[in-house]
Amino acid sequence: MSGNQRRAVVVGAGIGGLTAAVALHRRGWQVTVCERAPGPTAVGAGIVLAPNALRAFDVIGFDVTRTAGSAAPAALGLRRPDGSWLQRADTGAMTARYGTPPLAVHRAALTEALAADLPEGAIRYGAAVTTVDGVDAMADRPVVRTASGEFSADLVVAADGIHSPLRRRHYPAHPGLRYSGETAWRTVLPADGPDPAAAAETWGRGERFGVVPLADGRVYLYATAVAPEGYRPADLRAELLRRYGTWHDPIPALLERVDPAAVLQHDLHDLAAPLPRHHRGRLVWLGDAAHAMTPNLGQGGCQAIEDAVVLAHLLDGTDVTGIPAALAAYSAARCARTDALRIRSRRAGRIAALTHPLAVAARDFAVRATPARTARRAMDDLFGGMDGVPVSVARR
Repeated sequence: MSGNQRRAVVVGAGIGGLTAAVALHRRGWQVTVCERAPGPTAVGAGIVLAPNALRAFDVIGFDVTRTAGSAAPAALGLRRPDGSWLQRADTGAMTARYGTPPLAVHRAALTEALAADLPEGAIRYGAAVTTVDGVDAMADRPVVRTASGEFSADLVVAADGIHSPLRRRHYPAHPGLRYSGETAWRTVLPADGPDPAAAAETWGRGERFGVVPLADGRVYLYATAVAPEGYRPADLRAELLRRYGTWHDPIPALLERVDPAAVLQHDLHDLAAPLPRHHRGRLVWLGDAAHAMTPNLGQGGCQAIEDAVVLAHLLDGTDVTGIPAALAAYSAARCARTDALRIRSRRAGRIAALTHPLAVAARDFAVRATPARTARRAMDDLFGGMDGVPVSVARR
């Protein structure tokens, strides 16, 4: 190993952190990933990788289908509780427009595949980061301190999640997280039942239910409801059946297969305000740590993947002295896009979570009446390109 090889410490082994580690490793960096959890876990839910995220993976030569599967649903869209469609898009048309359809995978399968792309020992589990010192541009080298030791680096990537301790430490005046007013339940069913033909989200009054076939044959279910922050039902099965048990097929049959012990519940939060920038000296934030957003656009994880690939691209070819300038370019490339999506996702959630019958009726009419070209333009904003990476690079 060369003595002048650039060294990066990535804080957090989630999707964004591991994508950053893989992207940097493939560009010649020595990478160490510090993860607070004691080891990898199979627990988790699904993630829909939109065309922009899949394009980002293509840039770094990572093929998610090798381990996560490649099957895509025939269609996706929005429905009402009676089963009628508010919007419906054929995945073939999306493939023609964006080069690939969305791909839904299990999060654990994705992180396992990313981790397997790193050298043995690159991920240090049980290594919760306590502090990061010396991140300012003029410092000799940042030092990442954990309970199990410390690591020096030329670059520190803070991918430490929605509750990012590093964000709180370095932006103490930031207002932090904002509760959206909704809680969410998520689970994955095994591939031993009927396979839904389409991926769909159903909108009721202050309630939603999503059915997403995963690329490996399993089925990802999620549900949201307007509820007080911290609300936890005493009987989860009864709660889900009460809220969604009379909705259209196949929701009732899918609910009968749900194991309450395998259901994750999280209140939905986003950042109350944008960070002033996504870097400080040689410390850089990405994913939820930088721009936590609600899942209403399905772009939280996708933007973390974009972040990681743009970051690695802008660092490519820089020496140690050029790292602060590259991180400043990363902030300039990512702040506006990610904050616009954070706000857009918040607004979409407010519309989806309407509860008054007249407001819901008006919403459903407006969604159904939206011209196809308008819906396509909205998707173009989400799926087209990656800020900070030339189109020629993004389409390799």
